[in-house]
Amino acid sequence: MAESIGVLLVAQVMPYLEQQLNTRYQLFRIWDYPQTTHLFAKHAAAIRAVVGGVNGGADAELIDALPKLEIISTFSVGMDKIDLEKCKEKGIRVCNTPDVLTDEVADLTIGLILAVLRRICDCDRFVRSGNWKLGDYKLTTKFSGKTVGIIGLGRIGSAVAKRAEGFNCPISYYSRTEKQDSKYKYYPSVVELASNCHILVVACPLTDETHHIINREVINALGPKGVLINIGRGKHVDEPELVSALLEGRLGGAGLDVFENEPHVPEELFGLENVVLLPHVGSGTVETRTAMADLVLGNLEAHFLGKPLLTPWI
Repeated sequence: MAESIGVLLVAQVMPYLEQQLNTRYQLFRIWDYPQTTHLFAKHAAAIRAVVGGVNGGADAELIDALPKLEIISTFSVGMDKIDLEKCKEKGIRVCNTPDVLTDEVADLTIGLILAVLRRICDCDRFVRSGNWKLGDYKLTTKFSGKTVGIIGLGRIGSAVAKRAEGFNCPISYYSRTEKQDSKYKYYPSVVELASNCHILVVACPLTDETHHIINREVINALGPKGVLINIGRGKHVDEPELVSALLEGRLGGAGLDVFENEPHVPEELFGLENVVLLPHVGSGTVETRTAMADLVLGNLEAHFLGKPLLTPWI
């Protein structure tokens, strides 16, 4: 009986997913147990699955505390909240929600680029404040034809590139290895990429190697006319360096959907017209989040029925 299978929810997810999990399984919410030791002492033997997300996953300590754990299904593409080596060691299956959010995140990336270059948010404030009556808004910068550099030419990076081509933008990229089947220009380092593009998009997974991949050297290479767009993870960017570069005018602008210590955002950015700040909503539409939830549920169902996982990572 599925109702007897214990599932531990370790991240806030959309209500639809939480309700479906609650209906199908014996659901435990980690925030209901301020002392996780009480949760583990009472229910560890019943918990066979963990459902995580952007703000919560499964580290080695959690995995070791759940001796019956068989599968971790995360309501996200990123795997940075899960100890993958520990899962491999213990034979725990891991799955995420790729593909279904690719278009959504890529769409928003283009929106961020336009919002920064054309100052869309500041223009909106200009009209609402009544300043238009005092004179026209200043001239901004066009997007079409600008060189777009992409860090990480995976699903999302490729979708961003395809959209940017629609604006007649030359595309270049950096990844760990050159993509032999790619028509885009490859640079073997992020600094070289940043030196040769107007707009730098971070679209790679967060790993030890990509932590703070955007540092002072990269920001300076992008320069006072360059724009940084981050739709990856906040920890891709050395945030204090980004803040100082924007305040000092060493970087032309930034569009940020993610931050190092969410939901905390450096307040120094709040007054900058050349910065657009979003609350990590890259995949945040009803359609896409519902599709992601269905993938989480589908992977759990497949596992407990002994069928192949829909989107296996491990």
